[in-house]
Amino acid sequence: MRRHITPWRIVGTIVVLALLTGLILLRIPSGQYLLLPDVAHPVAPLVKVEDARPAKGGALYFVDVREQQASEFDRLFPWFHQHASFEPAAAIVPPCSTTAQADAAQFEAMRVSQQIAAAVALRRLGYRVGVQPSGVVVSQLFEGTNAPCKLQPMDVILSLNGKRTPTVASLHSALAEVKPGSVVDLRVRRGNTVLPLRLRTVAESAEPGHAFIGIGVDQAAQIKLPIHVSIDASGIGGPSAGLAFALEVMQQLGRNVLHGHRVAATGEMQLDGSVGPIGGVKQKTYGVREAGADVFLVPAGENAKTARRYAGPVRIIPVRSLNQALQALATLPRAQ
Repeated sequence: MRRHITPWRIVGTIVVLALLTGLILLRIPSGQYLLLPDVAHPVAPLVKVEDARPAKGGALYFVDVREQQASEFDRLFPWFHQHASFEPAAAIVPPCSTTAQADAAQFEAMRVSQQIAAAVALRRLGYRVGVQPSGVVVSQLFEGTNAPCKLQPMDVILSLNGKRTPTVASLHSALAEVKPGSVVDLRVRRGNTVLPLRLRTVAESAEPGHAFIGIGVDQAAQIKLPIHVSIDASGIGGPSAGLAFALEVMQQLGRNVLHGHRVAATGEMQLDGSVGPIGGVKQKTYGVREAGADVFLVPAGENAKTARRYAGPVRIIPVRSLNQALQALATLPRAQ
């Protein structure tokens, strides 16, 4: 007896196979990460300042990006995640590092950014802040060099070939005496441990006669604040909220920096008051729009160009320093 195959049976089989294929693809890692928008967060509840006397009016927000490992399903059907971007896994978890180590480095970067933000804000308000350079922080590892798998983000370089490197300038000075291709001896502080490391240099692409150890760097410092400032980032890592934290410290000490506006801010705060570029600008801009902010302070350059592309009704203000951010906010039209 021959069984008749109905169209409904064929459709059902196709649906089952499609579901099984989708489930399999969801379990296969793609070697990439998804960057997803997160709504901007109010800063004021997170910042506590001794003897606070907050200026009235306006609201300040900081922004972040949600990261998750992308599956083959995500890669093949990217429209399932609105406003998402893909990043290579190595850009999120450095080579030879674990996810836990990468997360720890991000939390440490957030802690440092909070200290720097408070120091810069208090200095701007006229307080005396103690700052003692204490080494050079590894902020980036470059592929094609000996640095990945030797160094980790947030390592602090204390010396090179026996010469102390308390500042970025001193590290560059020590490297100037090294020929490209030579091996250098480093002393590195990683957490609470000091490690000896040997690293082979390469020639700098822009200046082939100069040795390069394959890292991007920031200044590490011991900071002593004249008043107590605490910031709770609620489990969010990375240094990009520094500008927002600096503005909030000033606002809480009576400086009206917002002038009644709903302001979002992003940018890595440096000890000299400059504002450095950050990642995930597309997703952060959508997070600002969702929060209903009317102004978004963004590091000048490529960050600001990207933000303008996705800003919609939000006004994008490029800034290179805390002073420039303060001036831009002070010259905004009166808030309605």
